[in-house]
This record gives sequence, structure tokens and C-alpha cells, in this order.
Amino acid sequence: MNIDALYDLLELSDDARLRLQHPKLTLQVSIPLRMDNGALQIFQGWRVQYDDTRGPAKGGIRFHPDVTMEEVTQLSYWMTIKCALVDLPFGGGKGGVCVDPKSLSRLELERLSRGYIRAVQDIIGPNRDIPAPDVNTNEVIMGWMADEYAQIVRRKEPAVITGKPVGMGGSLGRVAATGRGALQVLDNWVKRENLKPGDLTVAVQGFGNAGYHFSRLAHAAGYRIVALSDSRGAIHEAGGLDPDAIWEHKQRNRALHGYMYCDHSVSEEKEVTTLSQEELLGLDVDVLVLSALENAVTEDNVAQVRANAILEIANGPVSEAADNTLEKKGIPVLPDVLANAGGVIVSHLEWVQNRCGEYWPEDTVNERLDARLGQAANACFHRAEKQQVSIRSAAYLEALSRITDTMDAQGTQSYFSP
Repeated sequence: MNIDALYDLLELSDDARLRLQHPKLTLQVSIPLRMDNGALQIFQGWRVQYDDTRGPAKGGIRFHPDVTMEEVTQLSYWMTIKCALVDLPFGGGKGGVCVDPKSLSRLELERLSRGYIRAVQDIIGPNRDIPAPDVNTNEVIMGWMADEYAQIVRRKEPAVITGKPVGMGGSLGRVAATGRGALQVLDNWVKRENLKPGDLTVAVQGFGNAGYHFSRLAHAAGYRIVALSDSRGAIHEAGGLDPDAIWEHKQRNRALHGYMYCDHSVSEEKEVTTLSQEELLGLDVDVLVLSALENAVTEDNVAQVRANAILEIANGPVSEAADNTLEKKGIPVLPDVLANAGGVIVSHLEWVQNRCGEYWPEDTVNERLDARLGQAANACFHRAEKQQVSIRSAAYLEALSRITDTMDAQGTQSYFSP
């Protein structure tokens, strides 16, 4: 996708182009952590607020050993696009800490989480920047962070963090929101293409929280989930897999390998086929779901992809070069800024509930999620068809038109020129 070509298509003002080239604020911090054995370690962290033209920055915090400032900046730009695409009153932000959280004890993880908030507390807040969970962070960590912020400012501010435990002001439906939203996007595309869920096979790379909830909901909707993978391996069964049973197995054994799948329709237990990650990407399926990390499909392996369509639940799982190749081959990609927007939509609903002090049942949350994301998805599909561009380009055009209209409303060079 050529972003400059999209700017030209929208006839963006020079002012808007210039503002979109630079993040508004980048903060790098060093977080001292006293380890359980008494040793002191220093971890590098970042918080980037890319743009707040349409509202306070919004975006997750990830804990991962490969986190860099450049990655966090890119993710914060994508969050800017995503929030505008689904018409939320937010800008884009992102945070991260360069750490392998699996190497920490739970007490060390809590101290690191609280230390991150102490390092960034002066630039976050319900009206400035609202963090949320991301890779390797969850509602427990968000609860620690919200509590640390409350201790610093000496008052309860539940709207400062979303994705919290329900007892601390979290929203019902938030945990499954990303997976549910991805299925909503896929359902809308399937309907538009006059396809039927029961006729489609699906392979899912990444069986974490989002991948699991997508898989179980898709399975319930009639899609045939034929392959699943996590960081340790992949499994395949042409007759279909039961995501709930596999999730329970994984929680007990921490791996998918060796899972014994029982097809209850024939009451026959059999061992599934194990695959490598690359073999899963090359399966001949109707929909390949990418729900792991960035750059799962690149120019080095895109030729192996045989799926008829790709659904991006992770952020940036298809590289730009691979995306161009897929477009030339006529393989539609349901892009991340649309497909994984369910999480930020329900984060917005949590933020609203925190601020008004009224909490809604899960059915209400899910209905509002489905309505907002369905409207955004159909707008993207319509624009893509009307302007003969990819769905990703259409999504960016929808979002950028909202962002830049707001920027230009503050005045451009032509307005201020004598």
C-alpha cells in the first residue's frame, strides 16, 4: 500500500501530510526492577502518542523482548488509523517494555508493571492517554497499573486504563472483544461475497486470547476450523477441530502438540496431524487467520500462501511487500486496522462506563460492538469496490478522511496566508 498515493487520492493538505509524518510525543523510560534474588535490573520502556487530533491517545502496552521504539511508533500510528476508522473520539498511542515476561516471577511482573506506570504517569490520564492490554499483558496487569496510578494521584481514576478486571471497573465482553470483532468483519465479508460459513475452512495462526475467542465463536457460527497454532507448534485436522476442547487441553498441558482430538459425531478418538508454522501458512484453506505477531507473512514466504482470503487479527502480520504480492494475486486481505478493532471499541465502551458510573450487561456491549464494527466494515467494502482499491487502502482512506478533516478545520496554509 502506497500511503502517499492515498494522500494524493484524498487531496490532503500539506499541513495534514506534515503532521501525519511525526508522532506528537515519544517518551523513553528506564524502569529499575528489584528482582526476587535481590539483584537490580533496568528495563527500557516507551510510550508514544502519535496523534490526538480527534481525542486522547488510545493504545495498548506490550511486554516483549523484541519491543523497540520504532515498533511502538508504528503501532501508535496504526492505532490512530484504527480509532478514526471506527469513528471513536480517540487518537492513537502505544506503549511497550523490552522484557521477556515469561522469565519473571509474578511478583517481579507486578513490580515491573507498577514501575512502568510510575515512569509514564505524568503523560497518561482519562483525558490524555488511555492504555490497554496488548501482547503479553492482560487484565491482571491492567489492574495493577490502574491501582498504581490511583495511588500516585490519590484518587480512583478507573477510566485511565481499559481492559481491567470487571471488579475494578472493567467491561463485560472486553476479554473476547478482539476475537468477536474479527468474526464480525469476516461475517460481513462472507455475506457480501454470497458465501456460507458452513462451506468455509479456516486455519488460525496464533491461539492466544484473540485467536481462541475468534476460533470458538467462528466454530459456533459454522465455520470449519481445520488448523490451529501457537508459539510451540501447529495441529491440523481436515474434518475440523473443537477450539474449546483444545483450549482446555492447552491450559492443562501448555502445548498443542500431541492433542488427542475426539470427533463426537462418530465418537472416534484420533491423533491430529502436527505441522510447522510454515506448513500452516501454506494450507489450502478458504480463510487464513493471522493472530500472532507482526510479519508472519513476508516476501520470503508469501508464495507459499494458498488461502483464498486472509484475516489479520494481529497487528501488521503481513509485510508491505507481501501485501502487494497478495493484491496482485487477487487474494483479499481483511486488514488489521479493521479486523482487530473490536478490542478498542469495547475499550471505548469501558471508558464511557467508567466515566458515567453505569455498567452494562454483556449483551448490550456485544450489540454495540457489532453495530459499530459492522458499519465500519461495510463502509470499507463499499469504498474498496467503488474506488477499485484494496480493502486495506479503503480502510485507510476512511480513517484518514476523518483525521485530516479535523486537522484542516483548525486552519491550513491557505487559510492563514495573507
